[in-house]
This record gives sequence, structure tokens and C-alpha cells, in this order.
Amino acid sequence: MLRNQTFAILMSMGSAVAMPALVFAQTEEVPKTAATGTAAPAADGAGGEEAYNNACRTCHSVKPGDNRLGPSLSGIVGKKAGGESGYQYSPSLKNSGVTFDEATLDKFITNPDGVVPGNNMKPYTGISDAALRAKIIAFLKAGK
Repeated sequence: MLRNQTFAILMSMGSAVAMPALVFAQTEEVPKTAATGTAAPAADGAGGEEAYNNACRTCHSVKPGDNRLGPSLSGIVGKKAGGESGYQYSPSLKNSGVTFDEATLDKFITNPDGVVPGNNMKPYTGISDAALRAKIIAFLKAGK
């Protein structure tokens, strides 16, 4: 209702008035997880590619075998840490015994040193925003 009233007011002011896109933006209800009440990531990793690009792409690729400063994250969900051939992992990560399921990835993205002390992720110190981490994990899980 408010959107229609705002549109009518702007239209009555003449065509010289620039109408902000925000007036027409649709609000989307973000599903909440039952356990935490926090935003649940979209099943297809929606918004995750942008989050991944902003936080991870500088050092990592999602292309299989495309190791950069960090190893490829292709198929990382469910993989044992330090197990990808073709990349020289830190001894602490290689010998950690960690398997990157969704919960462990969430903890690792939050604070890599808290999960595997002595890893080579410096200067990366983690992402505190749970919704952003969830988007990145959903994107990685989707394998896009």
C-alpha cells in the first residue's frame, strides 16, 4: 500500500523527479532455521557466489585443480582437510584430521586458528557474520 502511495505522489510531482529503485523493491521473506531463528541459506547457494567472491576468491578458486595462493575449494564440503593433491598444505592442516562438513566449515570460516592452529590462512582472520558464512557454505556445497 505504501509503495503505491509513494508512486502516486512521485508521479504527481512530474517526470523530472527521479524515482528511487528502493520504492519498487520487493521485500523477500528470508526463511529462518527452527533451531536458531537465524536466516537459513538458500538451498541453491543464492547470494553465495557474491559472498564467496568478496571473501574467498582472492586466494581460492572453486574450479577443480585450480590451486592459487590457497587450494581449490571445489567439492570441499565433506572433504578431509589437507587431502587435495597438487597443493602444499601446512603441516598443521594436513595432519589435523579435520573433515570439512558444514559445521566445521562454519567454525573454520569464523576462526581458522580456532579449528586448526598454525594453518597458513594469514592474514585472513575469519568472518563473524553468520548469514554471510551460511551463504558461502551453501555456495560451496552447491558446487557452482
